[in-house]
Amino acid sequence: MNAVTAALDVLPPMLALLVVVASSLVAALVVERVVIRLLRRLGRSTENALDDIVFEELRLPLVVSAALAGVFLLTGDGGVLDALAVDAATRNALFSRPALSVLVVVWAWALNAIVNRAVESVQDAGPRFDFAPVFSNVWTLIVVIAGAGAVLSIWRIDVTPLLAGAGIVGITIGFAAKDTVANFFGGIALYFDDTYKIGDFVVLDSGERGTVVKVGVRSTTLQTRDEVLVTVPNAVLNAAKIVNESAPGSRKRIRVPIGVAYGTDIDAFEAAVVDVAEAESLVLDSPKPRMRFRAFGDSALEYELLCWVRSPVRGSKATHRLNRGIYARLTELDIEIPFRKLDVTLVDGGADAAGNRSLSDD
Repeated sequence: MNAVTAALDVLPPMLALLVVVASSLVAALVVERVVIRLLRRLGRSTENALDDIVFEELRLPLVVSAALAGVFLLTGDGGVLDALAVDAATRNALFSRPALSVLVVVWAWALNAIVNRAVESVQDAGPRFDFAPVFSNVWTLIVVIAGAGAVLSIWRIDVTPLLAGAGIVGITIGFAAKDTVANFFGGIALYFDDTYKIGDFVVLDSGERGTVVKVGVRSTTLQTRDEVLVTVPNAVLNAAKIVNESAPGSRKRIRVPIGVAYGTDIDAFEAAVVDVAEAESLVLDSPKPRMRFRAFGDSALEYELLCWVRSPVRGSKATHRLNRGIYARLTELDIEIPFRKLDVTLVDGGADAAGNRSLSDD
């Protein structure tokens, strides 16, 4: 930098000014025609789309930075403008501060665009990242605030009163919108915890069951088996017990309780029920269906059929088919399915009642 300044000092001031302006334009042209093209070619040679986004969005700030580099040669102490008897206040007001402001704006714009485009590419990669736009909005807010603060600092504007006022406004908004804020941070917590994603079948501790169809900033929407949409605030979900039946795998084990009468040949009974399960198309072949003897009941031997289906939404339909098939099969084999019976004994108390009446009349 000192060598460049010394070389310019030997030139007449106006000629030095023209040299600096021309050099800045040439530098911007070289960055545009050579550096940017090389970066783009490098990005196309890789399979990662992120570097393509970075190189494409850095084009404008790099070109602008090269074009404005000469401004700092002109405005520095001992620079060309100094030789032209332009005072420091004028140099700062007309050249240095506007140039720095432009650099802050273009670099902030580029950084924001890089993150936003990266979020869009990640979101398109799968439903796991459907909550990613929230981070894009937060990043945009951070860049805007930081960029505005940097520009104000360049122009020597005291931001302390603004920060104090923003703090008061923030506290007021926080109290007024505490539920919205709670839902926002609750959604972020659910995202980082990887509690669920779009397409998962979940069961809430309040009893709602359904497929996650939308994960928003404020709430999550479930679609029940009755084709009804249930919207639940994220703050509620963050504090609730959630059973994700689609994780870690999509298959689900179903349990079909069944009782059989005492005295039944349990080997034949177990084989018959397993045959029904293996013949059902909704039941997976692996793991294989199996029977479990759970307890000696009051009037039946209590069994449970354990088998697997491909997804949680098929559990109810598979249970329906299995119950029908088991009932038909056991009826065919004349195997009794016991049920609760109530015996009522009627006692004729007419004569006794008459005798009591005759005694009371005496």
